[in-house]
Amino acid sequence: MLEVLFRTSLLYSVLLGAVRLLGKRQLGEMEPSEFVVSMLLANLATIPMEEPNAPIFRGILPIVLIFGAERLISYLSLRSVRVRRFFCGKPVILIENGEISAKNLRRTRVNLDELTMHLREQGIFDLSTVKFAILETNGQLSTLLHSKDSPPTAKDLGIKVKESQLPVTLVTDGKIMKENLPLVHKSEDWILRYLKSRSCRPEEVLLMTLDPQGKIYFVTHGKAPH
Repeated sequence: MLEVLFRTSLLYSVLLGAVRLLGKRQLGEMEPSEFVVSMLLANLATIPMEEPNAPIFRGILPIVLIFGAERLISYLSLRSVRVRRFFCGKPVILIENGEISAKNLRRTRVNLDELTMHLREQGIFDLSTVKFAILETNGQLSTLLHSKDSPPTAKDLGIKVKESQLPVTLVTDGKIMKENLPLVHKSEDWILRYLKSRSCRPEEVLLMTLDPQGKIYFVTHGKAPH
């Protein structure tokens, strides 16, 4: 029992470390080569866990080799366009200047129902408004609308707007984020006074943020946002 626990914990740690080192893109939309690596790593880890008599080194070594190969491919992909296209492919235009490319649909094995579904997911229901639709290497569809159908921006309307900035987290799950206080020129005492005025203690706070405009957002455990 202890051996199984040790093997599982060790392999879990090795896999987790490998995935973290491969990069955050592994956790989102994956390229074909990344998907293959993820499947291999998962399958290789099951061998020593299912066979207690097999040396655990036999399970770890292939994981390390696959990880090394993926790192090498990633490096070569950064240095060479040909290598990048071979392992990751390249974007394919499905709609060009408003016209659907039947040839590229067949090439990518995307049918019209799938194309219109991806467009609807982006809030596009009228195909005549689409100037370009590009199938990216990760399977996502990027679109560009005709200028006359694109929503106007503040620049188009001649309106001056302030640059958007991220709010700063001051309290999360009952813990005051002291390292963030200098970013908004606030002190821990200021947070305590504010919470006291709302009849609340820090340990009761699920999340509290402050944006550059001075707007405070906070929500307590089990209660609606304030």
